[in-house]
Amino acid sequence: MNRIVLLLIIVNVLVSIKGFGDSAFFNRYKFQVSSILNGEKIRMLTSGFLHVDWVHLGFNMYALYLFGRIVASNFGSLNFLLIYFGSLLIGSLYSLNFHKTDGFYSAVGASGAVSGIVFSAIMLYPDMELIMFPIPIPLPGYVFAVGYLLYSIYGMKKQVGNIGHSAHLGGAIGGYILTLILRPDIVTNHTILVVVLGVIIAGLLLFGNKLELNK
Repeated sequence: MNRIVLLLIIVNVLVSIKGFGDSAFFNRYKFQVSSILNGEKIRMLTSGFLHVDWVHLGFNMYALYLFGRIVASNFGSLNFLLIYFGSLLIGSLYSLNFHKTDGFYSAVGASGAVSGIVFSAIMLYPDMELIMFPIPIPLPGYVFAVGYLLYSIYGMKKQVGNIGHSAHLGGAIGGYILTLILRPDIVTNHTILVVVLGVIIAGLLLFGNKLELNK
């Protein structure tokens, strides 16, 4: 395993374990709209290393293990970290903007960063096969990517489950943008995928306020 991927997994596990047993620590560093708007911007980063429970942590770290190796081997450690932390922060910023009128909204998890890594891997290898739960059928990466975006948009609008759909979506957008910046040849190699995802993302950024009005 790439050492940087392993290090991120270790840090996530250690910080999450601390949060499991220390509610004051957990509440101090989780993503919370009112606290962030009052100046505690560090929460947009630290919340990405906290998790609700072992299942939440395990799922994110397993995805990071699977897709992090792909991205790190293609981009190298520094650019991998750029995509990881860039996606984490973009996910937090998007979530903050979407929930800006709900001061009590809070969230934790590496899902935004991991979504960015997953999307980066799909941009590199759009034909890879993935499974989107609860559908137990392998799907090509490009189908998974489109479905993931559409489901996240639906989840935001309908507030499906106790899930930070906005952070997932923002992280995926971050992975998409940063990967294209670092590897512009993908536009030529996978033009249709880039255009389709770009249209969905552009539509979301232009008309995302419609989702907010229907929350």
